[in-house]
Amino acid sequence: MRQLGQLEAAVMDRLWTWGRPVSVREVLEDLVRERPLAYTTVMTVMDKLHSKKLVRREKHGKAYLYAAISSREEHTAMLLDEVLAASEDRSAALLHLLDRMDRSEVDELRAALLDDGTDR
Repeated sequence: MRQLGQLEAAVMDRLWTWGRPVSVREVLEDLVRERPLAYTTVMTVMDKLHSKKLVRREKHGKAYLYAAISSREEHTAMLLDEVLAASEDRSAALLHLLDRMDRSEVDELRAALLDDGTDR
């Protein structure tokens, strides 16, 4: 999985934020507030996101409704895992990431690592 292109990211942002299946038209109407776009452009991007297995789609009348398959956080975790996998020393890369994190984030991570999973 590679990082999303600019328009792909804008579409996924809407899907994650709205958290419900949406039509191409709904996404287009929101995106055109920022820049002019054609319906076919947004439809093509959403079709590509479907091909990449980032969104699912269901037929609704003559159109499709699209929804994100994973949450924004799950997607980010998959990207991080890919980046870490490319490192020669995954542990060293993780330690460098920890060095860049705020103290509160490190504390949250520590608590999650020590959690026995009973609260999930």
